[in-house]
Amino acid sequence: MCLVNCLDQHVQKSPETIALIWERDEPGTEVRITYRELLETTCRLANTLKRHGVHRGDRVAIYMPVSPLAVAAMLACARIGAIHTVVFAGFSAESLAGRINDAKCKVVITFNQGLRGGRVVELKKIVDEAVKNCPTVQHVLVAHRTDAKVHMGNLDIPLEQEMAKEAPVCTPESMSSEDMLFMLYTSGSTGTPKGLVHTQAGYLLYAALTHKLVFDYQPGDVFGCVADIGWITGHSYVVYGPLCNGATTVLFESTPVYPDAGRYWETVQRLKINQFYGAPTAVRLLLKYGDAWVKKYDRSSLRTLGSVGEPINHEAWEWLHKVVGDGRCTLVDTWWQTETGGICIAPRPSEDGAEILPGMAMRPFFGIVPALMDEKGSVVEGGDVSGALCISQAWPGMARTIYGDHQRFVDAYFRAYPGYYFTGDGAHRTEGGYYQITGRMDDVINISGHRLGTAEIEDAMADHPAVPETAVIGYPHDIKGEAAFAFIVLKDDISDANMVVNELKSAVATKIAKYAVPDQILVVKRLPKTRSGKVMRRLLRKIITSRGQDLGDTTTLEDPSVITEILSAFQKYEEQRAATN
Repeated sequence: MCLVNCLDQHVQKSPETIALIWERDEPGTEVRITYRELLETTCRLANTLKRHGVHRGDRVAIYMPVSPLAVAAMLACARIGAIHTVVFAGFSAESLAGRINDAKCKVVITFNQGLRGGRVVELKKIVDEAVKNCPTVQHVLVAHRTDAKVHMGNLDIPLEQEMAKEAPVCTPESMSSEDMLFMLYTSGSTGTPKGLVHTQAGYLLYAALTHKLVFDYQPGDVFGCVADIGWITGHSYVVYGPLCNGATTVLFESTPVYPDAGRYWETVQRLKINQFYGAPTAVRLLLKYGDAWVKKYDRSSLRTLGSVGEPINHEAWEWLHKVVGDGRCTLVDTWWQTETGGICIAPRPSEDGAEILPGMAMRPFFGIVPALMDEKGSVVEGGDVSGALCISQAWPGMARTIYGDHQRFVDAYFRAYPGYYFTGDGAHRTEGGYYQITGRMDDVINISGHRLGTAEIEDAMADHPAVPETAVIGYPHDIKGEAAFAFIVLKDDISDANMVVNELKSAVATKIAKYAVPDQILVVKRLPKTRSGKVMRRLLRKIITSRGQDLGDTTTLEDPSVITEILSAFQKYEEQRAATN
């Protein structure tokens, strides 16, 4: 009973406790919502869904930025036994339609517009574009974030007006522990995004327990996770974990640099935030603006700082610890995934005052038993060793399947090392038995904490008639952590390469999202391939990161001279970039 645990139990005990503090995009205009108000809003929304034909087991897509109504939409689905799939409100119409169709959603909930960093996002227009190609959608519920009038068609229903007609009570559906709670799409190393399924009891238990113990959450604390609800971090540590624990949770709608680079810290001061949980990419960005923006604000309320989404580099860790936390806050670098439901490896919980090493996730959470595997699939024992990071027994928060494709679930996570869950990450175990995550082992890149399969970017570019072949790799980026670098082969009769490059960038933005657009696109005559025709992305990565030094084994290359060819194209490209910057 996810819902009762997140709302009803707290409303009975202390209805006027603040559940949500909505830090709106407009600076200094936070809105506080009590558990009683959140329950009433949730019930009205749940009754609205029921009135519009949503039943237990139906799927509902939520395309909304971080806001109290988006949280109420998630909880309203849970209340009536419907399954929500939140789609990050930065995804394109094509990405949204793909997810709606895969999940066969009956209803979409959205806003007329969104606001982010002072800019307007035309959410309703994007939904209109998407649902043209979504035969299962019967209604689009449209809430209002701004006063702007938007086109309302046959499917569209004004959400607030409908909710006003409904009762503020709604009996929660009785659910089994293994019933679906939600699905969330994530990128894999091949093709289409996969809808990972999380269930009622195990997921909620795991989110609540990790929230409480990893961050040292105490009753009365204000918990500030600045993630978007479109990602698993927002599900587990903005919504479900904190609300199950009766916490006050912050909904951060804006960006770290709007209106200036002090936004996070001004928010910490004004809302008296006790735990601050964010992404290394934002830390690296803010670090470049200097310490003054941090020191300008009172951060004495902070006790725990957390990092999520990708391994945090040493410099960012030290800055977060020393400058933001004044050297007195516990800093937890947390490792987990959409698939794991909640934090699996983090420095806390541990014995009081146990050491924390910079940039290291360190200690497995209760019930998590990691194993490192070598190339042969054998377990690597002892300390100071590296291998593929696996988990050797089940835990409550783990995803149960990929929606509609259980075989893909088995193949993706359990086939590589039979009897183990394979995370896709590599890790190092120190002499002391602590774990350090070394990064992805497959063709998945991590752009600003967002996971993206290189195959998805390649597919988005491959439709261009002038581009017979593409290969995308990740390379280190000082703010985003990793960025995408695309190598493209053009047809012989193409005279304007720059035009094609610009068309490819907009194709990726349209098909996936703006953040997926490659930072660099290099035109080459051909790609390095094995005799069997497989593109050797490893070699492309070496060319970019080490100028082709130490290429390793190139015996399987069909034609080794391709390397010299690409190197010289890359050098010319670099010279041109240096000249224009």
